[in-house]
Amino acid sequence: MKALEKIIGVFRKFPGVGPKQAERFALYVVRASDPEIETLVEALRAVKASVRYCRECYNYAEGDLCPVCADEHRDRSLICVVERPQDLAAIEKAKSFSGVYHVLHGAVSPAAGVAAEQIKLKELVDRVRASDGAVKEIIIATNPDADGEATAMYLIRLLKPYVSRISRIAYGVPLGGDIDYMDEVTLGYALKGRVKL
Repeated sequence: MKALEKIIGVFRKFPGVGPKQAERFALYVVRASDPEIETLVEALRAVKASVRYCRECYNYAEGDLCPVCADEHRDRSLICVVERPQDLAAIEKAKSFSGVYHVLHGAVSPAAGVAAEQIKLKELVDRVRASDGAVKEIIIATNPDADGEATAMYLIRLLKPYVSRISRIAYGVPLGGDIDYMDEVTLGYALKGRVKL
């Protein structure tokens, strides 16, 4: 059953899909009707043909601009830098940010062999520099892990000459969390990032 093994292998390459789930997907495909398979194939071709990078922020878009960059009411003086389009989507769900974004498509990771040139850092610097001072603040929202921190430090060094304010998203104790379940690093960051009431 080489065809079945091949499709299972294809599904296994999807992020977060384990062997059992890949097998379930493959068996669904086997049982699906021809029209269902055609719909799947057409959807895959359509997304591959029409989705590209937004020319401003590098989020995914079906035109030149993503919905955020196309929105004339967004504050373009405020850029939130994220690692992935999924991070942008998560922030947008909170409905508390009115600026625009820049998607890096990764993080600097010497351990994984990802250099600064392999993500959209240069594009961000070019964008900020081309704004001629219109960008007033950069919010760095990279993940709070070693790679995210390394990327944040690199960004600060690159952007300091072009923007007056660079900030980092706060992290620490989550709402509804119990302090006695927090690790030392999380509690340390929560204490460093405390705010005056």
